[in-house]
Amino acid sequence: LPIFRVKESSVRRRYSDFEWLKKELDRDSKIVVPPLPGKAFKKQLPSFMRSDDGIFEDDFIEERRKGLEQFINKVAGHPLAQNEKCLHIFLQDADIDKNYVPGKVRTT
Repeated sequence: LPIFRVKESSVRRRYSDFEWLKKELDRDSKIVVPPLPGKAFKKQLPSFMRSDDGIFEDDFIEERRKGLEQFINKVAGHPLAQNEKCLHIFLQDADIDKNYVPGKVRTT
């Protein structure tokens, strides 16, 4: 997308980073932010209380990855969200500075 400073970027993000982005967008933007895929409460139970590999189960990991990919594609494709600093930080910076000053990105 033309508004971003680099054409391609690759960053690693945890589920909690997606939660941070959603919280920031909910607070500072004028868009309806899509929901994240659900938390894995049952998958985090001790192994003796469940019959699978929990959060390390391949099917669970793939379903969550797909859900997070849908979330970020919807957000990054929204014209108003594209101007939010938090989205630029999330997509382009190796580390998320959670003490950043919220605001808009200038496109000049």
